[in-house]
Amino acid sequence: MGSSPSVPEKSIHEFTVKDSRGQDVNLGIYKGKVLLVVNVASKCGFTDSNYTQLTDLYKNYKDKGLEILAFPCNQFLKQEPGTSEDAQNFACTRYKADYPIFHKVRVNGPNAAPVYKFLKASKPGFLGNRIKWNFTKFLVGKDGQVLGRYSTTTAPMAIEVPLSLFSLSLSSKHVIHKIFTQFYFVFWEQGDIKKALGEM
Repeated sequence: MGSSPSVPEKSIHEFTVKDSRGQDVNLGIYKGKVLLVVNVASKCGFTDSNYTQLTDLYKNYKDKGLEILAFPCNQFLKQEPGTSEDAQNFACTRYKADYPIFHKVRVNGPNAAPVYKFLKASKPGFLGNRIKWNFTKFLVGKDGQVLGRYSTTTAPMAIEVPLSLFSLSLSSKHVIHKIFTQFYFVFWEQGDIKKALGEM
């Protein structure tokens, strides 16, 4: 495994990305929100289950401060072959996605989007930094720090983002402190955040 790539940014809020039409979007607009960042694809075996549950998760939590940021990616067996707008239309039409679908990006390699270099450096996977497949998910706290990373096979609804993350003004450090002071084991990869935070 290689070392984590060096990125100077200390928060996801410092990045600017592009929307599906190529217009700049400063991620600073999401300060104070909890983010779930996902690399999506329209022709993957995990497409239907993930998009369906992402829509359900957003519906359940958007009023409590959750934002889902979806980034189409064609790096995995070319399963997102169309344009960025095609990816947006697919998600919004078929799955009623009401969250932003951004411009297509690369998530691995030297030309990976800077925001993905930051995410991977903040939370390496079990076998290294590389994104393994479509629908890898990163949970980001209100302060822009990465709290967890979830594999393709972790269903969005299984993440069960705790209400305390939304209703209280907690930074990532406070959330992590709460976890350990309550003596819960944290199984990030299994998405067992709710149990880890004592929201039984």
